[in-house]
Amino acid sequence: MTLERASGVLLHPTSLPGPHGCGDFGPSAYHFVDWLATAGQTLWQMLPLGGLGLGNSPYMSSSAFAGNPLLIDLADLQRRGWLREADLVPDVAFSDARVDYTSVAPWRMERLQRAAKSFLKNGNTADRLDFSNFCLHQTDWLDDYALFMVLDRVHGGGDWSEWPEPIAQRNPLALGQARREHAADIDFWKFCQWCFFTQWKRLRGYAHQRGIKIVGDAPIFVAHQSADVWSNQKLFELDAQGKSTVVAGVPPDFFSETGQRWGNPLYRWGAHAAEGFAWWLKRVRSVFSMVDIVRIDHFRGFAGYWEIPVAAETAVEGRWMPGPGKALGDAIRGTLGKLPIIAEDLGVITPDVEALRLAYELPGMRILQFAFGEGLADDNTNTFLPHNYEANTVVYTGTHDNNTTCGWWVEISPAMRQHVCDYLGLDDGDEIHWELIRAACASVANTAIYPMQDVLGFGEAHRMNVPGQAEGNWEWRFTWAQVGPRPAERLKGLCRLYRR
Repeated sequence: MTLERASGVLLHPTSLPGPHGCGDFGPSAYHFVDWLATAGQTLWQMLPLGGLGLGNSPYMSSSAFAGNPLLIDLADLQRRGWLREADLVPDVAFSDARVDYTSVAPWRMERLQRAAKSFLKNGNTADRLDFSNFCLHQTDWLDDYALFMVLDRVHGGGDWSEWPEPIAQRNPLALGQARREHAADIDFWKFCQWCFFTQWKRLRGYAHQRGIKIVGDAPIFVAHQSADVWSNQKLFELDAQGKSTVVAGVPPDFFSETGQRWGNPLYRWGAHAAEGFAWWLKRVRSVFSMVDIVRIDHFRGFAGYWEIPVAAETAVEGRWMPGPGKALGDAIRGTLGKLPIIAEDLGVITPDVEALRLAYELPGMRILQFAFGEGLADDNTNTFLPHNYEANTVVYTGTHDNNTTCGWWVEISPAMRQHVCDYLGLDDGDEIHWELIRAACASVANTAIYPMQDVLGFGEAHRMNVPGQAEGNWEWRFTWAQVGPRPAERLKGLCRLYRR
């Protein structure tokens, strides 16, 4: 599906300003929508909106269907009478520049528990009916998710495959007893999801009123410590005890001589095919109920994926295995029609991956930071240089996994800087972030996306993620005082000039 010519900004909601430790669906989210509209943008791209998992990563969520409770606007709960004004006063001063998950997450979750207790005891009839309807309509994932979250905490967050066997293997009698024993805690997690989706629906509706579409992100793999794997064990490569036998990753390449061992469980694609890819259809339908356009992370895994033995410490011992290919693509298109999907086609891209993307006319991705370097100036196969783009493409200055453009400029070699200057006609790189934004905006690519850090001209200290680094990721935030009027004016001018 071909996307219209448009421009947007990549910013995860946790990075928004706000008084409660991390960005959320409160006033700053609406302010950001207004800012995008003022800047002539029509797209807001986010990272996955699910709950945080290992390392606070939004790509390791406890559910492919649930929302992140940390994004719930606590002030809205106070206005609805479920929290007191005093509840919103932090015990410690939260940082405006980083999300300190070790203090923010417990503080916010404790406030959500207070709100849930108040609602479940004193909620009005209309709210109670809305909550009941939500639980009824989302029961196909919500019941197992809420129970999983309760059991995860009962068992200290340990691997679910090491829980007592009747629970780990989902014995119906054991599950029934657990639901009865933990009914109040289960209702708490359902309350959190109701609040999340209620607030998200309102924010997305406002974005649409301002002409802004939401670009979401769907990781191809899910975390082992998730409700998805626990409740659908036959769909994953697990042994009889529920432990992974093989895990996901990518092979060694120029960036890593040992590859990357992600550790996610792999799909048992034969089992998915046998049930008509029902779980995938439910997942795709769910994500498109939340956002307007979806970026599929690691799209190449649908053509072929890197399978690593679970005992291997690195990805070196892995091997390529065939993915579901067109069987899954045809099932999705046949059931849900043509969908606005962006294929993240970075990394090792083989002809079968390209053929799969083209079969469904999906736009691929190009990263301007990857376009320049020694030997690339005369490389006619360098698809990251703008003169080689096709219209059905999404171009980024960088992504959440890249350094900021200003940080990248500092770390690259003199030869790379010279290549950039020669290609873009620059005397220097004093405003390299705006030069790459201009190059993206001017390109024939139908969609251009810029990380907020690049719009603001921030350096390496402001990057969102460093792949392979265990700590310090996903924490970046900005303040409105850092923005000022000029970035919006410049973005709007570029979009007017290049008809976006």
